[in-house]
Amino acid sequence: MSNRLILITTALAPIIWGSSYLVTTEYLPQGYPLTLAVLRALPVGLLLLILCRQLPSVNWWFKIAVLGALNFSIFWWLLFVSAYRLPGGVAATVGAIQPLLVLFLARGFLGSPIHAYSIVAAISGIFGVALLLLTAESALDPIGLLAGVGGAVSMAFGTVLSKKWLSENKQDSVSPLTFTAWQLVAGGILLLPAAVILEPALPNLSSENIVGLIYLGLVGAGLTYLLWFRGLAKLSPNAIAPLGFLSPATAVFLGWFVLGQNLSVLQFVGATIIFFSIWLSQRKPQQTQQTHLNINQTLKLN
Repeated sequence: MSNRLILITTALAPIIWGSSYLVTTEYLPQGYPLTLAVLRALPVGLLLLILCRQLPSVNWWFKIAVLGALNFSIFWWLLFVSAYRLPGGVAATVGAIQPLLVLFLARGFLGSPIHAYSIVAAISGIFGVALLLLTAESALDPIGLLAGVGGAVSMAFGTVLSKKWLSENKQDSVSPLTFTAWQLVAGGILLLPAAVILEPALPNLSSENIVGLIYLGLVGAGLTYLLWFRGLAKLSPNAIAPLGFLSPATAVFLGWFVLGQNLSVLQFVGATIIFFSIWLSQRKPQQTQQTHLNINQTLKLN
């Protein structure tokens, strides 16, 4: 499979994550974030574990616990805190700093170079998300802001460490399916005590609730993280992380298309900037250098 096709299939993950907002608000009971997170991760993780029939070796135990916590337990917990304490636009904009964090973490853990166009792409994406989601009435809550930043940091570390440890353990031949199963199970188990202690029991679930949970589990967690981790195994985290900007863009357009919400001109501008930032983030250094050379030659001729 070519890198371009891997990139396209990886982009499906944040697009599907964008639909999670609609499914959560329209099809799931409200007020049980930790319990729903456990039900989203653990059952599908166990199902994938049965399919792959491979338990982690001893040298993976600590790493899987860390990754399960970073990519699922801590990230989803802080994401819910941020979402409850901040307007959705503020929460998503704060979370949009993740690609910028990945640039510097990848430099530290993987030795990946930091290019100017990558920084411009990350900052442009944050600005695009802000235009897409922020409103004049957006309120700032300190705890919510800290949770939003913490969630972005957690997912950024999880993204970079996933790439690092997959690269270092190629001899173990861990498939994306197995890698996804291990992390979902670990993340669900880590979340389970908090859900039992901090939240009441779920009410009787309706058929709509069950359909929503099945979608978020099988599609919104199992399929998407399989695509995400497969992309991480093949491509640079600096190329993968900016695809996360597609998630808030998808959520907004689904709200417009499905729920009849209005979109302003500024929101369309924000979406355009997001797509530009993703395109820019995929530029290779030699492509960028050639573009600069062409521009300089054109200027000299004029």
